[in-house]
Amino acid sequence: MRSDSSGDSISRQTAMQTPDYTLSRNPFGKLVLTTADGTAHEGVVPVRAFPIAAPDDGVGLISTDGRELAWIPRLDTLPAPMRALIESELAAREFMPEIRSIVGVSTYATPSVWTVRTDRGQTDLVLRGEEDIRRLTGSTLLISDNHGIHYLIRDLSALDKPSRKILDRFL
Repeated sequence: MRSDSSGDSISRQTAMQTPDYTLSRNPFGKLVLTTADGTAHEGVVPVRAFPIAAPDDGVGLISTDGRELAWIPRLDTLPAPMRALIESELAAREFMPEIRSIVGVSTYATPSVWTVRTDRGQTDLVLRGEEDIRRLTGSTLLISDNHGIHYLIRDLSALDKPSRKILDRFL
């Protein structure tokens, strides 16, 4: 609970949203948004406004020509079947492994090969330069490898001490 400027309490919980459109998949697996007037938009893509900081807040449904067809303030306010369609589409297009630990690095100069343990298993990535490590917030880092894959460190302090020590040499 928080208070607005008038001092009234505002609950974080929101009522179930009943959108004025439907979502389905066509025979080719593409997401289709059908408006209340019956207009069908095939190939709709859900896009998160804040994919790391607030992944469930603010999702736009975007047409193939880049126009926003619908805005969803919070995913958890949608009916379960619609939410499941959007979440499965987001999962298919978002690939951002989360680093749990840094096993080792080939060298402390760049480029270097890092062996990391992620939420999807152990892998090697090539860090081209220190500029490929970006601080998003105080303790959240985003690391880009030479293939353009982004790896997330959600909380720097949650890493084990050897991982933090390796990372400190690059920051």
